[in-house]
Amino acid sequence: MLKEKFSPVFLKKNLIPAAKWHPWPTASERQRWNSLSENIRKILVTNGIGALKKTWPHLPASLFLEFAQNGNRSNFQDQLFIRRQILSDLVYAECIESKGRFLNAIVDAAWSTCEESTWSLPAHINMQKKGVGLPDVTEPIVDLYAGETAAQMAWLVYLLNDQLNKISPLITERIRCEIRQRILIPCFERNDFWWMGFQHKRVNNWNPWINSNWLACILLIEDNEQRRIESIYKALRSIDVFVESYSPDGGCDEGPAYWTRAPASLFDCLELLYWATKGKLNVYDEPLIKEMGRYIYRVHLGNNWFVNFADAPARFAPPAGLIYRYGKRIKDNFMQKLALFFLRNKTIADKNNFSGNPTRTLPNIFLWDKIPDVDVFAPLPSNVWLSNLQVVVKRCKTGSVKGLTLAAKGGHNAENHNHNDVGNFIIFVDGKPLIVDVGVEIYTRKTFSSERYSIWTMQSQYHNLPTINGIMQSAGINFRAKNVNYSCDRNEMCFSMDIAESYPAEAGLRKWVRNFVFRENNIIITDSYEMKSVPKDLFWSFITPCKTKIQNNRIRFISTLLPERVYSGKGYLYFDHKKVKTHIEKIPVIDKRLLSIWGKCLHRLILRPTNLLPTDSFAFRIEEH
Repeated sequence: MLKEKFSPVFLKKNLIPAAKWHPWPTASERQRWNSLSENIRKILVTNGIGALKKTWPHLPASLFLEFAQNGNRSNFQDQLFIRRQILSDLVYAECIESKGRFLNAIVDAAWSTCEESTWSLPAHINMQKKGVGLPDVTEPIVDLYAGETAAQMAWLVYLLNDQLNKISPLITERIRCEIRQRILIPCFERNDFWWMGFQHKRVNNWNPWINSNWLACILLIEDNEQRRIESIYKALRSIDVFVESYSPDGGCDEGPAYWTRAPASLFDCLELLYWATKGKLNVYDEPLIKEMGRYIYRVHLGNNWFVNFADAPARFAPPAGLIYRYGKRIKDNFMQKLALFFLRNKTIADKNNFSGNPTRTLPNIFLWDKIPDVDVFAPLPSNVWLSNLQVVVKRCKTGSVKGLTLAAKGGHNAENHNHNDVGNFIIFVDGKPLIVDVGVEIYTRKTFSSERYSIWTMQSQYHNLPTINGIMQSAGINFRAKNVNYSCDRNEMCFSMDIAESYPAEAGLRKWVRNFVFRENNIIITDSYEMKSVPKDLFWSFITPCKTKIQNNRIRFISTLLPERVYSGKGYLYFDHKKVKTHIEKIPVIDKRLLSIWGKCLHRLILRPTNLLPTDSFAFRIEEH
């Protein structure tokens, strides 16, 4: 898409020269900074004052080594991210106030950042030839956070160049040198970083995320115009690999949280290129670019809840400012409405839009006062069918969380950030969770290793799926849904698939057809199977955050208080008690990420046939009353 339309000749003709590229006012140009609303100014200065009071974290080699030694990646990352946040908050505060009180702390933070042996994370340093452990300073590795740090430092030089040079020109010289050595040179000279897509065509959010930061560094730091053009064109070729990996429905198989760093980072790339060519490099009319943006409101379940298939939290606050700007570019009112819905929550708006990477934050700051302050409802389309991703979302009424909402998936078990979850589903009642996808725990060394599927949240038995003869679903492109069918009319939505091939041969399946029927008053899940012989064991798992009570032919879901004063839904699961016996298992939650969403426990409903047959059919009906 990009490399064909925007050749080096096009770039040479239309790219604004480095010395003249001026997308946002620097801290020395006071008019626009001083004209910002008092609310924004107060937020940014308050953040900066808070940063002054924080202790700059120590990052010893022993902390970096923890990932190699015991698999813990959080201890180092958490301290590193505090460093980056401190610097970010100090810079924006100085740009607002322009009195110099944050400058010494900025110099200390920036110089300390330059002194770091690597800007990459311990979990990613295995990309170097010497493997996991301490970083080899002779081989700079470009990962997500090397890119993030480089872009942050590049924008620092852009915004505060005059102020830093008055203290010492060596500060900006050092920063420019580090960005060249750590990002510009390796990205220009190497083709073997997997995320580039030149040698490995399977890419994910790493591609646009790193490319967006590489582009920022090229535009802000690279002063050789020919090399600038060649670098940008190389980035365009890489970005194309990511765009071409998407199907026409625009579905993000990494889930809604990673959408914020997959299509949303693609938007960052496109915005940088749009700004750098005065709008000449513009693909916002391309259908695929539009569909990739629309995914985020299509998987919204209401409030902060999202359809969290893959490595995604069930509840999070998306980057509303970016969503609004993306929606404006593609002229999509639903995207803009979703953004405005989240912007009503000022805590979310302040946290997500006025800190972090300047590529996103600067346009938010300077366009914020132009975003209408209106009370809107989230789009919540009544019917979503992502035919390529094989994900359906169905609710009773457009624009309302009232009543039942179903999300279900087919797909395969080699998706990006995959869980073994073909045929999985989520049910909400009145915008509250009833039957859920647990999500993902804090990442460790196991998460992206051969041990991934030893983690319980990745396994099909902890999704809303059957376990057959003690066998769970397997990982791999061949473990997938077959014969996927979808239909929808005014009265009902039907979604069916055969999930037999998502299980290995040892499960003994010939066929397992899962059929969802959504009507206004109920959702019916029917599983019809045919096995090679009488199964030795068979059970269904349904995961819920609700307290539950078994009542003869049904299970009652009781509304339960969750963290942040949020409640689960309430309703009933009906079944034929003559054919099914039930057991409720308590799942203690100890992971911090899951604790913040579900609290101290979840419940797994385990339903077993009273009589095992080689061929049978079971129906489960969910109602809100």
